[in-house]
Amino acid sequence: MKDTSHATDLTLHHVPASFGDRVALRTVKFMRIFADAFFSKRYGHRAVVLETVAAVPGMVGGLLQHLKALRHIRDDQGWIRELLDEADNERMHLMTFIHVAQPSRLERWVIMIGQAIFYNAYFWLYLFTPRIAHRIVGYLEEEAVVSYTQYLAQIDAGVVENVPAPQIAIDYWHLPLDARLRDVVIAVRADEAGHRDRNHEMADQLKSA
Repeated sequence: MKDTSHATDLTLHHVPASFGDRVALRTVKFMRIFADAFFSKRYGHRAVVLETVAAVPGMVGGLLQHLKALRHIRDDQGWIRELLDEADNERMHLMTFIHVAQPSRLERWVIMIGQAIFYNAYFWLYLFTPRIAHRIVGYLEEEAVVSYTQYLAQIDAGVVENVPAPQIAIDYWHLPLDARLRDVVIAVRADEAGHRDRNHEMADQLKSA
């Protein structure tokens, strides 16, 4: 679990510095168009569907880093555990928002289809170009920070009810017993900012390797 107790710069953006970076950014911006069109301002439902997909990269990256370490008979520099922890953290985001916004039958179908497509696409991308794969995740997390900031603005404006935080969120992030949805969104946004920074760092390390 990520430590969300320290301040995080929510405005950071990795400026594309290569052709691969530009491809990654444009891919994410293209994906954002569909997310905005399907979910509009329903950020709770957006979180349920997108967190299902967000948990894929860490699991795929962890698996392929594990196999690479075995093939080359070398240490993984801690990447396997870190990527699997990232996947589990994203899964906990999903488990939390399931309690906030129950997905409709259509959204459940979108989850299954989207996960199937994204898993296979990301697997092959990571297998051949792990640097671009991590860059895509970095940009995806940049968009996640933006989305959760917009979600928070809706809560503060009274557009979305600031309901009590689910018990699973209180336990996971060690929130106060009287925590509300606003506290959960802040904690999740901090997690996403951390994933953003780390995936960009991983992409940079692979570029220089």
